[in-house]
Amino acid sequence: MKQYKAVLIDWDDTIGDFIGAAKLALKEMYDKYHLSDYFASHEEFVSLYKPHNIELWDKYGKDLVTKAFLRIDRFLWPLLHGSKVGKRQEDKGERQELAALAEQMSEDFLHLTTAHFSLLEGAEELVRYLAEKYPLTVVTNGFVEVQYEKFDRSGLRDCFAHIVLSEEVGCQKPNPRIYEEALRMNGVSAEEAVMIGDSWNSDIQGAINAGIDQIWIRKSKDPLPEGQSATYIVQSLAEVMEIL
Repeated sequence: MKQYKAVLIDWDDTIGDFIGAAKLALKEMYDKYHLSDYFASHEEFVSLYKPHNIELWDKYGKDLVTKAFLRIDRFLWPLLHGSKVGKRQEDKGERQELAALAEQMSEDFLHLTTAHFSLLEGAEELVRYLAEKYPLTVVTNGFVEVQYEKFDRSGLRDCFAHIVLSEEVGCQKPNPRIYEEALRMNGVSAEEAVMIGDSWNSDIQGAINAGIDQIWIRKSKDPLPEGQSATYIVQSLAEVMEIL
């Protein structure tokens, strides 16, 4: 097995359970803000929010939208398109009201996803195992105001030699610049590092772009999509320890 001098690792949905925290936050917000006034159900709200949020993050990664726009629009757009809104959105006063609500929801979402933060199964064991063998560096997208709080809540902050946040570097995964910054911090070449992550589009493609080996934590058992591959593909965090 190849020997590495540094390990880079993603945070959300690799170590921390962001999907679970977001699910709880959206449900709490649906009740708190009486979103049944705008949507036929919680399921309708989520079905509008999720794909639009993914689209916005993709655009944000390509510098097509700003952080401020993403934070508000991921809630404003669903509110404007809820089945109970209809022609009400054409009223200027209604649109202003919805914009104000979206801003409230944006602030609350960041707070709630942090409050509901938890580690994924096996994450603490893996992080402590890796930290004893390698300089361990978090390489993550996400907003500064919540990511550091999650690091502290995890109880694992001391395990990381470096933390590389996209917002601080000025670009997001899969841009190779964020990986190059991690390599610089560790004083290693691309050939001497490996990246661990759950997202092919972000973590794995980004590492490929930077010439870094990859460990893709792919929980799906479906056939690999065309054009997607990785140096190593595993289904659990525990399997990573068999490689490193």
